[in-house]
Formats: sequence, structure tokens, C-alpha cells
Amino acid sequence: MNGGGMTGGRGLNGGGGMTEEPRSNWPLFEVFLRSKRGLNHVHVGSLHAADAEMALHHARDLYTRRNEGVSIWVVKAADITASSPDEKDPFFAPSGDKVYRHPTFYEIPDSVPHI
Repeated sequence: MNGGGMTGGRGLNGGGGMTEEPRSNWPLFEVFLRSKRGLNHVHVGSLHAADAEMALHHARDLYTRRNEGVSIWVVKAADITASSPDEKDPFFAPSGDKVYRHPTFYEIPDSVPHI
């Protein structure tokens, strides 16, 4: 072992005694953290890990050192599908013609507070 913990790339015949995938082949995970004061998860960074469990442990060690997190999500970057900012107008335009989605369509009774 060369002082860095897992060395990766060393097979059974490589002297390591374990079969590991090289770190360079580990997938990229996106990390989302919910803080103690927060109501939602916020993207805080990315990391490479062999699997989701390892990604959770590394995310905990990297992004919650001061005990500020209460929940962590890790997602393989390859599994995220996102809309393109260049296509925002046509992508979000269909919701504009649905008047029932706007609160002006409904009459709110006086007995309902905080709206």
C-alpha cells in the first residue's frame, strides 16, 4: 500500500490481494445536502466513488464536517436528465395556457388564512 488507502488498479496478481476497479473508472456522483435549517436539498458538489454507498460516506466526510447536514442524497451524474437552458421558452411554454394552474382561477374563502 502506498499511503493513500485504496490504490485501485491492483488485481489479485498485483500484490494487493484485492480486486478493485481503478479510481479513474469510478463514476461521478452529484451530492445534495439538506442543512439543519434548510427545507430542501441543495447541490453542494461532486465526487467519484465506486458505488452509491461509498459516495454517501465520502459525501458525509467531505460536506458535513461541521455537523451542518441532516440528509444527503448522492446521484450518479449519468442518471440525471436535465432540460436545456437554451430551450427554456418552448419547454416551459405549455404551462402558460392552463389557467387552472394559476391561483386567480379559484375563489378563496375568507375563512382560509395565509394565502
